[in-house]
Amino acid sequence: MRVLTLLAGAPQGGAETFAVRLTVSLARAGMDVTMALRPQPERLARLAAAGVPAVRLPFGPSALDLLTRWGVARTARRVRPDVVLSFMNRASAFVPGGPWVAVGRLGGYYPLKHYRRCDHLIGISEDICAHIRAGGWPAERVHHIPNYAEGTPLPAIPRATFDTPDGVPLALALGRLHPNKAFDVLLDALAALPGVWLWLAGEGPERAALTARAARLGVADRVRLLGWRTDIGALFAAADAFVVPSRHEPLGSVLMEGFFYGRPMVAAASQGPRQVVTDGTDGLLVPVDDAPALAGALSRVLSDRTLAAGLVAAGRRTYEARYSEAVIVAAYRDLFARIARGA
Repeated sequence: MRVLTLLAGAPQGGAETFAVRLTVSLARAGMDVTMALRPQPERLARLAAAGVPAVRLPFGPSALDLLTRWGVARTARRVRPDVVLSFMNRASAFVPGGPWVAVGRLGGYYPLKHYRRCDHLIGISEDICAHIRAGGWPAERVHHIPNYAEGTPLPAIPRATFDTPDGVPLALALGRLHPNKAFDVLLDALAALPGVWLWLAGEGPERAALTARAARLGVADRVRLLGWRTDIGALFAAADAFVVPSRHEPLGSVLMEGFFYGRPMVAAASQGPRQVVTDGTDGLLVPVDDAPALAGALSRVLSDRTLAAGLVAAGRRTYEARYSEAVIVAAYRDLFARIARGA
């Protein structure tokens, strides 16, 4: 099976990180994979370490970027893939025509006009698949394959690294600093939890607003904005609980990471979490934009060790059954084999 993957993403971001992760996993599963992407050093280094050939292209903001269009088409003619897999909107606009099957992967409720060059679409949640079908796509060409978490448990990063005392209850949150992630609500919840500290790993346009809000709420001394991090396992190992307060979260690889790294999870019941988390079994769900409920759930998992241990154990079972690398890569392999034969 020969696969060409296309990625035109921002320098930092969970969706972009997953695209490279999946490409490497497909190669590790025995597929002959090539990736075309922007020349971003960390991603190129990871592909090189895995032995995945990389083609560097600009993927400009317009489909009129003739250099990228020519480069992708030339790469496809050379590689002769069975499947071209494009991640998100921009890359899907550059899918070349040819005797391969074109598959677009949607991690959100994106406008379907960007996927006119695709033969099949993958949605990472059932809700996204429903969005695709509602847009006129035949059900037989819409497929549900979620994300998976990848990582290696690491020793806990010393709390002193971020000027945090040992022994205090510590919550961890991850994600782009964007209004969709509702970290403002998390700060409001923290104000009702005296003695609880927060590590927030991520970057984005809301950094200044969140910093100001933390100061206004009187919690700035207990909040650490860590920036974009790649040592997620070490952060999880140092934390006591994991929180996902998002207003909008189509699926969220962070949910799988919470299961994988074994920390009790509290999440707002936005689109993705309510499909992934079983409330009271492998995590606690609270209403979206409800700071008091979020504070109450965090207080429960931080104070009730029996509850926390039960959530962690069930979360691991959920991960192994539905969101492990082996399960998800097998789903991609089976889909590619089926649609390639059909073509």
